[in-house]
Amino acid sequence: MAVTLCVLLWPHAGNEDALVAYEDTVLALIPAHGGRVIQRARITSDARGADEPLEVQLIEFPSEVTLEAYLADDRRTALADGRHVAIARAEILRVDLV
Repeated sequence: MAVTLCVLLWPHAGNEDALVAYEDTVLALIPAHGGRVIQRARITSDARGADEPLEVQLIEFPSEVTLEAYLADDRRTALADGRHVAIARAEILRVDLV
């Protein structure tokens, strides 16, 4: 059964570009696991409040197994230090597209 995620990401203050760069890199790994980025959007800087995420993503994987393989991908886990620098908060919601 397919797994669809809605990912909300908040950067550490001043690290917006680092968040975007990190996500550019790790999202590029998703197709290798059979997944796809359905949509990626950023809150416009003039409209973004302190409690709002910088980026929202919709991502789909064919199964729980492929999602787990992506999460365990050595190329992704090797970037953990960059993630900690860039991302202050992440919320991952399992959703159904309607």
